Amino acid sequence: MHTVVVGTSGVTASDVIAVARGGARVELSAEAVAALAESRGIVDALAAKPEPVYGVSTGFGALATRHISPELRDRLQRNIVRSHAAGMGPRVEREVVRALMFLRLKTVCSGRTGVRPEVARTMAAVLNAGITPVVHEYGSLGCSGDLAPLSHCALALMGEGEAEGPDGGVRPAGELLAEHGIRPLELREKEGLALLNGTDGMLGMLVMALADLDLLYTSADVTAALSLEALLGTDKVLAPELHAIRPHPGQAASAANMLAVLRGSGLTGHHQDDAPRVQDAYSVRCAPQVAGAGRDTLAHARLVAERELASAVDNPVVLPDGRVESNGNFHGAPVAYVLDFLAIAVADLASITERRTDRLLDKNRSHGLPPFLADDAGVDSGLMIAQYTQAALVGELKRLAVPASADSIPSSAMQEDHVSMGWSAARKLRTAVDNLARVVAIELYAATRAVELREGLTPAPATRAVVEAVRKAGVGGPGPDRHLAPDLAAADAFVRDGRLVAAVEAVTGPLS
Repeated sequence: MHTVVVGTSGVTASDVIAVARGGARVELSAEAVAALAESRGIVDALAAKPEPVYGVSTGFGALATRHISPELRDRLQRNIVRSHAAGMGPRVEREVVRALMFLRLKTVCSGRTGVRPEVARTMAAVLNAGITPVVHEYGSLGCSGDLAPLSHCALALMGEGEAEGPDGGVRPAGELLAEHGIRPLELREKEGLALLNGTDGMLGMLVMALADLDLLYTSADVTAALSLEALLGTDKVLAPELHAIRPHPGQAASAANMLAVLRGSGLTGHHQDDAPRVQDAYSVRCAPQVAGAGRDTLAHARLVAERELASAVDNPVVLPDGRVESNGNFHGAPVAYVLDFLAIAVADLASITERRTDRLLDKNRSHGLPPFLADDAGVDSGLMIAQYTQAALVGELKRLAVPASADSIPSSAMQEDHVSMGWSAARKLRTAVDNLARVVAIELYAATRAVELREGLTPAPATRAVVEAVRKAGVGGPGPDRHLAPDLAAADAFVRDGRLVAAVEAVTGPLS
Protein backbone atom coordinates (compact mmCIF):
# COMPACT_ATOMS: atom_id res chain seq x y z
CA MET A 1 0.00 0.00 0.00
CA HIS A 2 1.18 3.49 -0.82
CA THR A 3 2.58 5.45 2.15
CA VAL A 4 2.52 9.21 2.63
CA VAL A 5 5.17 10.68 4.92
CA VAL A 6 4.13 13.89 6.65
CA GLY A 7 6.91 16.34 7.46
CA THR A 8 7.04 19.93 8.63
CA SER A 9 6.69 21.66 5.27
CA GLY A 10 3.17 20.70 4.21
CA VAL A 11 1.79 18.11 1.82
CA THR A 12 0.81 17.92 -1.85
CA ALA A 13 -2.56 17.59 -3.52
CA SER A 14 -1.65 14.07 -4.62
CA ASP A 15 -0.92 13.20 -0.97
CA VAL A 16 -4.42 14.35 0.00
CA ILE A 17 -6.03 12.30 -2.79
CA ALA A 18 -3.97 9.24 -1.87
CA VAL A 19 -5.08 9.33 1.77
CA ALA A 20 -8.66 10.50 1.25
CA ARG A 21 -9.60 8.31 -1.70
CA GLY A 22 -6.87 5.70 -1.95
CA GLY A 23 -6.56 4.70 1.69
CA ALA A 24 -2.80 5.37 1.73
CA ARG A 25 -0.98 4.84 5.02
CA VAL A 26 0.37 7.84 6.87
CA GLU A 27 3.74 8.07 8.62
CA LEU A 28 5.38 10.94 10.51
CA SER A 29 8.88 11.99 9.54
CA ALA A 30 11.58 12.17 12.20
CA GLU A 31 11.81 15.90 11.48
CA ALA A 32 8.11 16.33 12.27
CA VAL A 33 8.37 14.41 15.55
CA ALA A 34 11.33 16.57 16.60
CA ALA A 35 9.48 19.77 15.70
CA LEU A 36 6.45 18.63 17.68
CA ALA A 37 8.56 17.93 20.76
CA GLU A 38 10.35 21.27 20.49
CA SER A 39 7.20 23.37 20.19
CA ARG A 40 5.52 21.39 22.96
CA GLY A 41 8.36 22.33 25.25
CA ILE A 42 7.60 25.99 24.59
CA VAL A 43 3.92 25.49 25.44
CA ASP A 44 4.75 23.59 28.63
CA ALA A 45 7.03 26.42 29.73
CA LEU A 46 4.32 29.01 29.11
CA ALA A 47 1.75 26.88 30.91
CA ALA A 48 3.93 26.90 34.02
CA LYS A 49 4.02 30.71 34.17
CA PRO A 50 1.48 32.75 36.15
CA GLU A 51 0.76 35.10 33.20
CA PRO A 52 -2.25 34.05 31.05
CA VAL A 53 -1.54 32.95 27.47
CA TYR A 54 -4.43 32.65 25.03
CA GLY A 55 -5.30 29.06 24.23
CA VAL A 56 -2.87 27.73 26.83
CA SER A 57 -4.21 29.12 30.10
CA THR A 58 -7.32 31.06 29.06
CA GLY A 59 -10.80 30.40 27.72
CA PHE A 60 -11.56 30.72 24.03
CA GLY A 61 -13.29 33.17 21.70
CA ALA A 62 -15.53 35.55 23.59
CA LEU A 63 -14.50 33.76 26.83
CA ALA A 64 -10.78 34.41 26.35
CA THR A 65 -10.66 36.90 29.21
CA ARG A 66 -10.89 34.18 31.87
CA HIS A 67 -7.62 32.85 33.24
CA ILE A 68 -7.86 29.07 33.74
CA SER A 69 -6.09 27.56 36.74
CA PRO A 70 -3.78 24.55 36.11
CA GLU A 71 -6.14 21.98 37.66
CA LEU A 72 -8.91 22.93 35.18
CA ARG A 73 -6.92 23.03 31.96
CA ASP A 74 -7.26 19.39 30.92
CA ARG A 75 -10.98 19.69 31.52
CA LEU A 76 -11.03 22.87 29.42
CA GLN A 77 -9.48 21.04 26.47
CA ARG A 78 -11.96 18.17 26.71
CA ASN A 79 -14.84 20.60 27.05
CA ILE A 80 -13.98 22.63 23.99
CA VAL A 81 -14.04 19.47 21.88
CA ARG A 82 -17.30 18.18 23.36
CA SER A 83 -19.11 21.51 23.16
CA HIS A 84 -17.91 22.30 19.65
CA ALA A 85 -18.93 18.88 18.29
CA ALA A 86 -22.35 20.36 17.56
CA GLY A 87 -22.90 19.42 13.93
CA MET A 88 -26.27 18.43 12.52
CA GLY A 89 -27.67 16.92 9.35
CA PRO A 90 -26.54 14.07 7.10
CA ARG A 91 -23.15 12.44 7.43
CA VAL A 92 -20.34 13.92 5.36
CA GLU A 93 -18.67 11.56 2.88
CA ARG A 94 -15.84 9.33 4.10
CA GLU A 95 -13.32 10.83 1.68
CA VAL A 96 -14.04 14.34 2.97
CA VAL A 97 -13.52 13.31 6.59
CA ARG A 98 -10.26 11.54 5.76
CA ALA A 99 -9.03 14.61 3.90
CA LEU A 100 -10.06 16.79 6.84
CA MET A 101 -8.17 14.66 9.37
CA PHE A 102 -5.10 14.30 7.17
CA LEU A 103 -4.85 18.05 6.58
CA ARG A 104 -5.21 18.74 10.29
CA LEU A 105 -2.38 16.27 10.85
CA LYS A 106 -0.37 18.19 8.25
CA THR A 107 -0.66 21.40 10.30
CA VAL A 108 0.01 19.60 13.58
CA CYS A 109 3.24 18.19 12.12
CA SER A 110 4.45 21.67 11.16
CA GLY A 111 5.52 22.20 14.75
CA ARG A 112 3.58 25.44 14.91
CA THR A 113 0.64 24.18 17.01
CA GLY A 114 2.41 23.16 20.22
CA VAL A 115 0.82 19.72 20.64
CA ARG A 116 2.67 16.62 21.82
CA PRO A 117 3.99 14.04 19.32
CA GLU A 118 1.49 11.62 20.87
CA VAL A 119 -1.38 13.64 19.37
CA ALA A 120 0.02 13.36 15.84
CA ARG A 121 0.75 9.65 16.27
CA THR A 122 -2.83 9.01 17.37
CA MET A 123 -4.21 10.93 14.38
CA ALA A 124 -2.07 8.87 12.02
CA ALA A 125 -3.08 5.63 13.74
CA VAL A 126 -6.80 6.41 13.36
CA LEU A 127 -6.34 7.16 9.66
CA ASN A 128 -4.32 3.99 9.13
CA ALA A 129 -6.92 1.89 10.95
CA GLY A 130 -9.61 3.08 8.53
CA ILE A 131 -11.62 4.66 11.34
CA THR A 132 -13.65 7.62 10.08
CA PRO A 133 -15.38 9.88 12.61
CA VAL A 134 -19.00 10.77 11.94
CA VAL A 135 -19.05 14.40 10.77
CA HIS A 136 -22.27 16.22 9.93
CA GLU A 137 -23.21 18.50 7.02
CA TYR A 138 -23.91 21.62 9.06
CA GLY A 139 -21.85 23.32 11.74
CA SER A 140 -19.00 25.25 10.09
CA LEU A 141 -18.99 28.98 9.31
CA GLY A 142 -15.50 28.71 7.83
CA CYS A 143 -13.91 30.98 10.41
CA SER A 144 -11.87 29.89 13.41
CA GLY A 145 -11.63 27.09 10.91
CA ASP A 146 -14.11 24.29 10.28
CA LEU A 147 -14.86 24.11 13.99
CA ALA A 148 -17.73 21.65 14.30
CA PRO A 149 -16.45 19.17 11.67
CA LEU A 150 -12.97 19.14 13.20
CA SER A 151 -14.47 18.82 16.69
CA HIS A 152 -16.29 15.63 15.71
CA CYS A 153 -12.93 14.24 14.54
CA ALA A 154 -11.21 15.30 17.75
CA LEU A 155 -14.03 13.74 19.78
CA ALA A 156 -13.32 10.39 18.15
CA LEU A 157 -9.61 10.74 19.00
CA MET A 158 -10.73 11.05 22.63
CA GLY A 159 -12.71 7.83 22.27
CA GLU A 160 -16.07 9.57 22.32
CA GLY A 161 -18.85 10.03 19.78
CA GLU A 162 -19.40 7.77 16.79
CA ALA A 163 -17.20 6.66 13.92
CA GLU A 164 -17.37 4.41 10.88
CA GLY A 165 -15.17 1.34 11.00
CA PRO A 166 -13.25 -0.13 8.06
CA ASP A 167 -16.26 -2.38 7.39
CA GLY A 168 -18.54 0.63 6.90
CA GLY A 169 -20.50 0.11 10.12
CA VAL A 170 -21.04 3.03 12.50
CA ARG A 171 -20.23 2.30 16.15
CA PRO A 172 -19.00 4.10 19.28
CA ALA A 173 -15.55 5.51 18.57
CA GLY A 174 -14.14 4.12 21.82
CA GLU A 175 -14.96 0.55 20.74
CA LEU A 176 -13.26 1.02 17.38
CA LEU A 177 -10.12 2.52 18.95
CA ALA A 178 -9.91 -0.37 21.42
CA GLU A 179 -10.26 -2.97 18.65
CA HIS A 180 -7.28 -1.44 16.85
CA GLY A 181 -5.16 -0.99 19.96
CA ILE A 182 -5.34 2.80 19.86
CA ARG A 183 -5.33 4.56 23.22
CA PRO A 184 -7.78 7.50 23.43
CA LEU A 185 -6.14 10.88 23.72
CA GLU A 186 -6.11 12.69 27.04
CA LEU A 187 -5.73 16.28 25.91
CA ARG A 188 -3.44 18.76 27.62
CA GLU A 189 -2.99 22.53 27.35
CA LYS A 190 -3.77 23.95 23.89
CA GLU A 191 -4.29 20.54 22.28
CA GLY A 192 -8.07 20.65 22.05
CA LEU A 193 -7.92 24.07 20.44
CA ALA A 194 -5.15 22.99 18.05
CA LEU A 195 -7.31 20.13 16.75
CA LEU A 196 -10.18 22.48 15.83
CA ASN A 197 -8.70 25.63 14.34
CA GLY A 198 -8.18 25.00 10.63
CA THR A 199 -9.50 25.37 7.10
CA ASP A 200 -8.95 21.66 6.56
CA GLY A 201 -12.46 20.62 5.51
CA MET A 202 -12.91 23.28 2.87
CA LEU A 203 -9.34 22.76 1.64
CA GLY A 204 -9.76 18.99 1.35
CA MET A 205 -12.93 19.45 -0.68
CA LEU A 206 -11.18 22.01 -2.89
CA VAL A 207 -8.31 19.62 -3.62
CA MET A 208 -10.68 16.81 -4.57
CA ALA A 209 -12.86 19.10 -6.68
CA LEU A 210 -9.79 20.25 -8.61
CA ALA A 211 -8.87 16.64 -9.37
CA ASP A 212 -12.39 15.87 -10.55
CA LEU A 213 -12.66 19.04 -12.62
CA ASP A 214 -9.36 18.38 -14.39
CA LEU A 215 -10.98 15.27 -15.85
CA LEU A 216 -14.37 16.87 -16.49
CA TYR A 217 -12.97 19.86 -18.38
CA THR A 218 -11.08 17.55 -20.71
CA SER A 219 -14.22 15.42 -21.07
CA ALA A 220 -16.22 18.53 -21.96
CA ASP A 221 -13.71 19.40 -24.69
CA VAL A 222 -14.26 15.94 -26.14
CA THR A 223 -18.05 16.14 -26.10
CA ALA A 224 -17.95 19.66 -27.55
CA ALA A 225 -15.86 18.31 -30.44
CA LEU A 226 -18.32 15.45 -30.98
CA SER A 227 -21.21 17.92 -31.10
CA LEU A 228 -19.37 20.16 -33.56
CA GLU A 229 -18.79 17.11 -35.73
CA ALA A 230 -22.40 15.90 -35.48
CA LEU A 231 -23.63 19.39 -36.43
CA LEU A 232 -21.37 19.42 -39.51
CA GLY A 233 -19.58 22.45 -38.11
CA THR A 234 -16.22 23.88 -39.05
CA ASP A 235 -13.04 23.17 -37.16
CA LYS A 236 -11.31 26.20 -38.67
CA VAL A 237 -12.18 28.21 -35.55
CA LEU A 238 -9.91 25.89 -33.57
CA ALA A 239 -6.74 26.84 -35.45
CA PRO A 240 -3.86 27.59 -33.04
CA GLU A 241 -3.05 30.91 -34.71
CA LEU A 242 -6.53 32.22 -33.87
CA HIS A 243 -6.08 31.42 -30.19
CA ALA A 244 -2.52 32.75 -30.10
CA ILE A 245 -3.80 36.28 -30.68
CA ARG A 246 -5.86 36.05 -27.48
CA PRO A 247 -3.29 34.28 -25.36
CA HIS A 248 -5.34 32.77 -22.54
CA PRO A 249 -3.66 29.42 -21.85
CA GLY A 250 -6.87 27.58 -20.97
CA GLN A 251 -8.50 28.64 -24.23
CA ALA A 252 -5.56 27.38 -26.26
CA ALA A 253 -5.59 24.06 -24.40
CA SER A 254 -9.32 23.48 -24.99
CA ALA A 255 -9.05 24.38 -28.68
CA ALA A 256 -6.09 22.01 -29.06
CA ASN A 257 -8.05 19.20 -27.41
CA MET A 258 -11.02 19.71 -29.71
CA LEU A 259 -8.78 19.86 -32.78
CA ALA A 260 -7.07 16.62 -31.74
CA VAL A 261 -10.42 14.85 -31.42
CA LEU A 262 -11.58 16.10 -34.83
CA ARG A 263 -8.41 15.26 -36.74
CA GLY A 264 -9.32 13.19 -39.80
CA SER A 265 -13.06 13.82 -39.58
CA GLY A 266 -15.19 13.54 -42.70
CA LEU A 267 -18.06 15.41 -41.04
CA THR A 268 -16.48 18.81 -40.39
CA GLY A 269 -16.48 21.49 -43.04
CA HIS A 270 -19.94 20.73 -44.48
CA HIS A 271 -21.39 24.00 -43.20
CA GLN A 272 -21.47 25.32 -46.77
CA ASP A 273 -23.37 22.36 -48.25
CA ASP A 274 -27.16 22.12 -48.54
CA ALA A 275 -27.97 24.94 -46.08
CA PRO A 276 -24.96 27.27 -46.20
CA ARG A 277 -24.07 29.09 -42.98
CA VAL A 278 -21.23 31.52 -42.46
CA GLN A 279 -20.65 30.70 -38.81
CA ASP A 280 -21.52 28.08 -36.25
CA ALA A 281 -23.57 29.14 -33.23
CA TYR A 282 -21.77 30.52 -30.19
CA SER A 283 -22.29 27.31 -28.21
CA VAL A 284 -20.18 25.53 -30.83
CA ARG A 285 -17.83 28.25 -32.02
CA CYS A 286 -17.03 29.66 -28.56
CA ALA A 287 -16.61 26.33 -26.78
CA PRO A 288 -12.82 26.83 -26.28
CA GLN A 289 -13.31 30.34 -24.93
CA VAL A 290 -15.81 29.25 -22.27
CA ALA A 291 -14.10 26.01 -21.29
CA GLY A 292 -10.74 27.77 -21.44
CA ALA A 293 -11.84 30.47 -19.01
CA GLY A 294 -12.86 27.68 -16.65
CA ARG A 295 -9.48 26.04 -17.07
CA ASP A 296 -7.77 29.30 -16.12
CA THR A 297 -10.04 29.50 -13.08
CA LEU A 298 -8.89 26.02 -12.13
CA ALA A 299 -5.28 27.18 -12.41
CA HIS A 300 -5.91 30.07 -10.03
CA ALA A 301 -7.75 27.84 -7.57
CA ARG A 302 -4.89 25.33 -7.73
CA LEU A 303 -2.42 28.09 -6.81
CA VAL A 304 -4.51 29.01 -3.76
CA ALA A 305 -4.76 25.34 -2.77
CA GLU A 306 -0.99 24.86 -3.07
CA ARG A 307 -0.37 27.85 -0.81
CA GLU A 308 -2.85 26.54 1.73
CA LEU A 309 -1.34 23.05 1.60
CA ALA A 310 1.99 24.61 2.57
CA SER A 311 0.40 26.57 5.44
CA ALA A 312 0.18 25.95 9.19
CA VAL A 313 -3.26 27.21 10.17
CA ASP A 314 -3.87 27.49 13.91
CA ASN A 315 -4.50 30.10 16.58
CA PRO A 316 -2.42 30.78 18.55
CA VAL A 317 0.72 29.54 16.81
CA VAL A 318 4.18 28.76 18.08
CA LEU A 319 6.63 30.82 16.03
CA PRO A 320 10.20 29.69 15.28
CA ASP A 321 11.58 32.27 17.73
CA GLY A 322 9.54 30.78 20.58
CA ARG A 323 6.74 33.33 20.72
CA VAL A 324 3.15 32.11 20.95
CA GLU A 325 0.99 34.61 19.10
CA SER A 326 -2.68 35.00 18.23
CA ASN A 327 -3.51 35.54 14.56
CA GLY A 328 -6.32 35.41 12.02
CA ASN A 329 -4.93 32.79 9.63
CA PHE A 330 -7.88 30.49 10.33
CA HIS A 331 -10.14 32.75 8.28
CA GLY A 332 -11.27 30.80 5.22
CA ALA A 333 -11.65 33.70 2.76
CA PRO A 334 -8.83 32.68 0.36
CA VAL A 335 -10.24 29.18 -0.01
CA ALA A 336 -13.91 30.23 0.05
CA TYR A 337 -13.48 32.67 -2.83
CA VAL A 338 -12.01 30.11 -5.21
CA LEU A 339 -14.58 27.49 -4.22
CA ASP A 340 -17.30 29.94 -5.23
CA PHE A 341 -15.39 30.99 -8.36
CA LEU A 342 -15.21 27.35 -9.45
CA ALA A 343 -18.96 26.91 -8.93
CA ILE A 344 -19.56 29.85 -11.29
CA ALA A 345 -17.25 28.38 -13.94
CA VAL A 346 -18.88 24.95 -13.60
CA ALA A 347 -22.36 26.42 -14.07
CA ASP A 348 -21.30 28.24 -17.22
CA LEU A 349 -19.60 25.19 -18.72
CA ALA A 350 -22.75 23.17 -18.06
CA SER A 351 -24.87 25.92 -19.60
CA ILE A 352 -23.00 25.99 -22.91
CA THR A 353 -22.94 22.18 -22.95
CA GLU A 354 -26.74 22.02 -22.63
CA ARG A 355 -27.17 24.51 -25.48
CA ARG A 356 -25.23 22.22 -27.82
CA THR A 357 -27.38 19.26 -26.82
CA ASP A 358 -30.54 21.24 -27.48
CA ARG A 359 -29.21 22.17 -30.90
CA LEU A 360 -28.55 18.51 -31.74
CA LEU A 361 -32.18 17.70 -30.92
CA ASP A 362 -33.87 20.58 -32.80
CA LYS A 363 -34.52 19.66 -36.45
CA ASN A 364 -34.59 23.38 -37.35
CA ARG A 365 -31.01 23.87 -36.16
CA SER A 366 -29.37 20.44 -36.42
CA HIS A 367 -28.74 20.56 -40.18
CA GLY A 368 -30.48 17.38 -41.22
CA LEU A 369 -30.71 15.30 -38.07
CA PRO A 370 -34.12 13.81 -37.16
CA PRO A 371 -36.23 15.58 -34.51
CA PHE A 372 -34.91 14.74 -31.02
CA LEU A 373 -32.69 12.12 -32.70
CA ALA A 374 -35.77 9.88 -32.65
CA ASP A 375 -36.17 6.71 -34.71
CA ASP A 376 -39.74 7.51 -35.79
CA ALA A 377 -40.47 11.04 -34.60
CA GLY A 378 -43.97 11.32 -33.23
CA VAL A 379 -44.16 7.66 -32.35
CA ASP A 380 -40.77 7.98 -30.67
CA SER A 381 -39.73 10.92 -28.47
CA GLY A 382 -36.03 10.16 -28.80
CA LEU A 383 -33.86 12.18 -26.41
CA MET A 384 -36.43 14.92 -25.74
CA ILE A 385 -36.61 14.29 -22.00
CA ALA A 386 -32.89 13.60 -21.65
CA GLN A 387 -32.48 17.27 -22.57
CA TYR A 388 -35.13 18.17 -19.95
CA THR A 389 -33.01 16.39 -17.36
CA GLN A 390 -29.93 18.21 -18.55
CA ALA A 391 -31.77 21.55 -18.39
CA ALA A 392 -32.92 20.79 -14.83
CA LEU A 393 -29.33 20.04 -13.83
CA VAL A 394 -28.14 23.31 -15.37
CA GLY A 395 -30.86 25.22 -13.52
CA GLU A 396 -29.66 23.69 -10.26
CA LEU A 397 -26.04 24.54 -11.13
CA LYS A 398 -26.96 28.17 -11.64
CA ARG A 399 -28.48 28.25 -8.16
CA LEU A 400 -25.36 26.58 -6.75
CA ALA A 401 -23.25 29.30 -8.39
CA VAL A 402 -24.61 31.92 -5.98
CA PRO A 403 -21.55 32.64 -3.82
CA ALA A 404 -21.57 31.48 -0.21
CA SER A 405 -18.57 33.70 0.59
CA ALA A 406 -20.60 36.87 -0.03
CA ASP A 407 -22.48 36.07 3.18
CA SER A 408 -21.38 36.41 6.79
CA ILE A 409 -23.28 35.69 10.02
CA PRO A 410 -21.65 36.99 13.22
CA SER A 411 -21.15 34.50 16.06
CA SER A 412 -19.53 34.05 19.48
CA ALA A 413 -21.09 37.18 20.99
CA MET A 414 -19.72 39.29 18.12
CA GLN A 415 -16.10 38.24 18.74
CA GLU A 416 -16.24 36.28 15.51
CA ASP A 417 -18.13 39.00 13.67
CA HIS A 418 -17.07 38.16 10.11
CA VAL A 419 -16.89 34.62 8.76
CA SER A 420 -16.04 33.09 5.38
CA MET A 421 -18.75 30.46 4.81
CA GLY A 422 -16.02 28.43 3.07
CA TRP A 423 -17.38 25.08 4.25
CA SER A 424 -20.75 25.91 2.68
CA ALA A 425 -18.99 26.96 -0.55
CA ALA A 426 -17.17 23.62 -0.59
CA ARG A 427 -20.28 21.57 0.06
CA LYS A 428 -22.21 23.15 -2.80
CA LEU A 429 -19.21 22.82 -5.13
CA ARG A 430 -19.22 19.06 -4.55
CA THR A 431 -22.83 18.94 -5.72
CA ALA A 432 -21.95 21.15 -8.68
CA VAL A 433 -19.11 18.86 -9.76
CA ASP A 434 -21.42 15.83 -9.60
CA ASN A 435 -24.04 17.60 -11.70
CA LEU A 436 -21.49 18.76 -14.28
CA ALA A 437 -20.51 15.13 -14.87
CA ARG A 438 -24.17 14.33 -15.56
CA VAL A 439 -24.53 17.26 -17.95
CA VAL A 440 -21.44 16.24 -19.92
CA ALA A 441 -22.69 12.64 -20.00
CA ILE A 442 -25.96 13.72 -21.61
CA GLU A 443 -24.11 15.65 -24.31
CA LEU A 444 -21.99 12.56 -24.91
CA TYR A 445 -25.13 10.45 -25.24
CA ALA A 446 -26.74 12.83 -27.73
CA ALA A 447 -23.59 13.55 -29.75
CA THR A 448 -22.61 9.89 -30.23
CA ARG A 449 -26.15 9.07 -31.38
CA ALA A 450 -26.13 12.05 -33.76
CA VAL A 451 -22.78 11.06 -35.25
CA GLU A 452 -24.08 7.55 -35.93
CA LEU A 453 -27.12 9.04 -37.69
CA ARG A 454 -24.87 10.87 -40.21
CA GLU A 455 -24.95 8.06 -42.71
CA GLY A 456 -22.49 8.25 -45.58
CA LEU A 457 -20.03 10.46 -43.68
CA THR A 458 -17.01 9.14 -41.79
CA PRO A 459 -16.32 10.57 -38.32
CA ALA A 460 -12.83 11.19 -36.97
CA PRO A 461 -10.84 8.16 -35.73
CA ALA A 462 -11.06 9.46 -32.16
CA THR A 463 -14.83 9.83 -32.49
CA ARG A 464 -15.15 6.28 -33.78
CA ALA A 465 -13.14 5.09 -30.79
CA VAL A 466 -15.47 6.92 -28.40
CA VAL A 467 -18.60 5.51 -30.05
CA GLU A 468 -17.22 1.98 -29.91
CA ALA A 469 -16.13 2.32 -26.27
CA VAL A 470 -19.35 3.91 -25.07
CA ARG A 471 -21.47 1.22 -26.75
CA LYS A 472 -19.36 -1.48 -25.06
CA ALA A 473 -20.01 0.34 -21.79
CA GLY A 474 -23.74 -0.28 -22.12
CA VAL A 475 -24.82 3.07 -23.57
CA GLY A 476 -27.28 2.31 -26.37
CA GLY A 477 -27.19 3.90 -29.82
CA PRO A 478 -29.92 5.00 -32.23
CA GLY A 479 -33.20 3.07 -32.36
CA PRO A 480 -36.75 3.01 -31.08
CA ASP A 481 -37.57 4.48 -27.69
CA ARG A 482 -36.42 2.55 -24.63
CA HIS A 483 -35.94 3.18 -20.92
CA LEU A 484 -33.34 5.99 -21.00
CA ALA A 485 -32.30 6.20 -17.34
CA PRO A 486 -29.97 3.15 -17.48
CA ASP A 487 -28.29 4.52 -20.62
CA LEU A 488 -27.78 7.90 -18.95
CA ALA A 489 -26.37 6.27 -15.82
CA ALA A 490 -23.93 4.25 -17.93
CA ALA A 491 -22.87 7.38 -19.82
CA ASP A 492 -22.35 9.20 -16.51
CA ALA A 493 -20.10 6.42 -15.22
CA PHE A 494 -18.21 6.39 -18.53
CA VAL A 495 -17.40 10.10 -18.15
CA ARG A 496 -16.79 10.08 -14.41
CA ASP A 497 -14.28 7.22 -14.29
CA GLY A 498 -12.18 8.56 -17.16
CA ARG A 499 -13.05 6.02 -19.86
CA LEU A 500 -14.19 8.77 -22.23
CA VAL A 501 -10.86 10.57 -22.13
CA ALA A 502 -8.97 7.27 -22.23
CA ALA A 503 -10.80 6.23 -25.40
CA VAL A 504 -9.75 9.45 -27.12
CA GLU A 505 -6.17 9.42 -25.86
CA ALA A 506 -5.69 5.90 -27.20
CA VAL A 507 -5.99 7.51 -30.63
CA THR A 508 -4.72 11.07 -30.17
CA GLY A 509 -2.15 10.74 -27.41
CA PRO A 510 -2.40 12.78 -24.19
CA LEU A 511 -4.88 15.66 -24.08
CA SER A 512 -4.45 18.77 -21.95
